[in-house]
Amino acid sequence: MVVCGDDGLAHRLAAELRGVYGEQVTLVVPPTERAARGPVVGRARAASAALLDRMVNAAVGGRPGVTGGPPTAGATTPAGGSGGEALLEAGELTEAVLAEAGVGRATALALVHDDDETNIRAALTARRLNPRLRLVLRLYNRRLGQHIEELLDQAAALAYDGGDGAGAEASTTVLSDADTAAPALAATALAGTSKVVQTEGLLLRAVERPLPADSGLHTLALLSVNDPTGSAGGDQEPRLLPSDEEVRGAAGRTVIVLEQVSTAGGPESAAGGAGVVPWLNSLFSRRLRWSLAGLVGCVLALAIALWTVTGIHPVRALYLTLLDMFAIDDPALGAPLGRQLLQLLSALVGLLLLPVLLAAVLEVLGTFRTATSLRRPPRGLGGHVVLLGLGKIGTRVLTRLRELNVPVVCVESDPEARGLATARRLRVPVVLGDVTQEGVLESAKISRAQALLAVTSSDTTNLEAVLYARTVRPELRVVLRLYDDDFATAVYRTLRAAYPHALTRSRSVTHLAAPAFAGAMLGRQVLGAVAVERQVLLFAAVDVDGHPMLEGRTVGQAFRPGAWRVLALAGRSDTPADHVLAKGDRVVVAVTRRGLATLR
Repeated sequence: MVVCGDDGLAHRLAAELRGVYGEQVTLVVPPTERAARGPVVGRARAASAALLDRMVNAAVGGRPGVTGGPPTAGATTPAGGSGGEALLEAGELTEAVLAEAGVGRATALALVHDDDETNIRAALTARRLNPRLRLVLRLYNRRLGQHIEELLDQAAALAYDGGDGAGAEASTTVLSDADTAAPALAATALAGTSKVVQTEGLLLRAVERPLPADSGLHTLALLSVNDPTGSAGGDQEPRLLPSDEEVRGAAGRTVIVLEQVSTAGGPESAAGGAGVVPWLNSLFSRRLRWSLAGLVGCVLALAIALWTVTGIHPVRALYLTLLDMFAIDDPALGAPLGRQLLQLLSALVGLLLLPVLLAAVLEVLGTFRTATSLRRPPRGLGGHVVLLGLGKIGTRVLTRLRELNVPVVCVESDPEARGLATARRLRVPVVLGDVTQEGVLESAKISRAQALLAVTSSDTTNLEAVLYARTVRPELRVVLRLYDDDFATAVYRTLRAAYPHALTRSRSVTHLAAPAFAGAMLGRQVLGAVAVERQVLLFAAVDVDGHPMLEGRTVGQAFRPGAWRVLALAGRSDTPADHVLAKGDRVVVAVTRRGLATLR
């Protein structure tokens, strides 16, 4: 396996492949990356530090199977694993560098640079060097990624056109760390305990529930227990995919269960109501709708008052009230009904002409307004999510929240941020300003928000914003994006201890994204990930054909505690536990990282 990157995702991915799957990995990084890069995940940092000895030993002893450049850094074989890791430093991913990294004989190559163009250039070169290569690219531009996938797959097919089919192993997968992490971040901000993963035709939703939970639901995880008194046996770590015996013996603990497996796009997943209400919402603002309702109420009140005072027929009282409102000097009293209706319609058309003319004038004036104008948070706004940062991650999270019809107020310090165009298109209120400055969070109505989601690129900014927001509202639900896993764990534990009654979640984007990239390199389709405290539970699609641990077994028999659980056949939500998995079936499984390695 070859991994090329310039940030923490590359190191996390290399550590994932080496430590979890036991793969031999070559890591290609820029020459100044180790000195210039920010903090990385603890395991990846330890792995990078351990590279020195291995490269030195490889250079001196000439051990086979280790590729690398000059012995400026090295790698050591991980304890308990068969895989290894080598480090190669290169300023650019040229053909010579990729050849030196062993791309010509590698099984898979991951290009996870932060720059899309760098990854595309290297992918085109790598496909020419090795048409059999399994390529995994990190691209933010999803539309471009689809075209690149088709282009590189076609190149691999043409390279072996008419041959022995050796190019069948080649594949190209385009992923985005932002797309992988955004659903988990958005779900955490909404309910804190809700995890949503969209799989092949299914919508899987997981929630936390206290035991005992419904026995008909799949138990995905047992959450940890913070027990300083020792009455429950001391602190207990979270347990992924526990057995039924473990669940029955875990009295007092909270579990994550699969609450719903339904077809995506069904009635349960539809956002908003039905009928005429969404149509009215799209045409008229809430203030205008209330104004119209008040006007109708006034008309009815006046008509009732006229009926009470004069004793005339109620319909005639309403008619005279409308005539008075329309200021018609010559009412058609005693005239035929058609004449009276035409008179009312003519008066109404005359009234409608005034706002049409006014709207035309305002539209002409609006052409002189700046195109960068952003909405301000409206008065009385409450129950919304305050989103800090509109970079790559923030933009994807914003889109996800609006798909769920969640009110959002964004805070961004950079007036040229890429997410501002998305916020303007979605008509989301934005506060421009430094979140660390006094009054910025207040402008975003933080005192009436339901959650704060801090996803800026600065750990200190995210932490400072969360700490200040907690002084304003101690019970506020907060979700932090933190780059360093060790730092994230320390912050999570400290905030949980300081605010025991408030929900706190810290998330690392690389921690959420790396399993999907690793699964793609191994030829497994990882459909999504659910964060369980500081661990990750994966959802993957697996072909049953020829798999000894799945084929010929029932869904219940295929369950292995702590490793994987078959949830359903792909595209079906009504798979019974006694269904026998047969050739041609494709199943959606909840799987741990090591479980995915075993399934492979």
